[in-house]
Amino acid sequence: MNTADVIRLASEYLVNLSGHTFDVLDVSKPVTVNAAVNLAKVISKLSPLLGNLIEFNTVEFLNKQDDFAEFGTWQRQDPGFPDAIFVGNVQPTPGLEIKAWFPLATEITARFKDSQNHFQFDQTHVAILAWLPEKIIYGKPRILDVCVVSGLSVALARDTHYHNPPDYLVLEPEDTTQRTANLQQTNTSGYKFQGSASEFLEAQKIVESWGAESKIYKPTREYQHLLRELLIRYKYRLDTNFAKIDRIVHPGIEQFKKRVYNVKVCGMSVGQWNKILSSRREDTITKSLQEYLEIREESINELLD
Repeated sequence: MNTADVIRLASEYLVNLSGHTFDVLDVSKPVTVNAAVNLAKVISKLSPLLGNLIEFNTVEFLNKQDDFAEFGTWQRQDPGFPDAIFVGNVQPTPGLEIKAWFPLATEITARFKDSQNHFQFDQTHVAILAWLPEKIIYGKPRILDVCVVSGLSVALARDTHYHNPPDYLVLEPEDTTQRTANLQQTNTSGYKFQGSASEFLEAQKIVESWGAESKIYKPTREYQHLLRELLIRYKYRLDTNFAKIDRIVHPGIEQFKKRVYNVKVCGMSVGQWNKILSSRREDTITKSLQEYLEIREESINELLD
């Protein structure tokens, strides 16, 4: 088994997790309509915690598959990139960066900043697991769908989407190979031009002087040197929203998002639930929860029983 085989097999197992329920936490059914409305407002706050639990359990799940046993085991890296690596006799080491997505949130908040230079063997893939409680706002977390794409393809999509000199620069990390492993930098950064209109025209001429491929992103030392000269010469702002997976227009991730929003849960699509629960219209939310989740007011005697 080689690196590509391990990645392919892990991807197949992860994709088959669609519909799987993780027994890591169980949110009780609300006993009143008001409680249900309030729970709908805050259920997304569980997303970071449950996202981490799902990531832990994904590694456990892969290690239960007999196909891997002869060649090694999956291990978490915390902190570290990627989230899970396959430790054994397969080289280069296969890895999975695991992202959990709660689709009732506004967007996929996970970021992917690692440089293209770290994926020259395409040995690391990104696994995105979309999950919701079984009954939209309560129950155990259930996997709706899974997307596994090459880490290199995500890095390429990110850099192609953002990089547009001189208006926007994507910069590779400095050379930190002489540092100890825990201090080495692997993340790219995004910078937005903040100079005046005349400075922008001046910067445009500099970029044009680089040649016909001046705007095509390259992680090479020579091209990065040109970008850093712009950064030194003009005013730029570090973009704190850089590299959000939801914004890089990766074809595979975009298709995945459409599939997830079309999944039916408790009588409506995830996209419809998202629209209703984010509307802040309590009458509409209340009516939907009563009709589709059959939540009704309990009497005090029923609650005490």
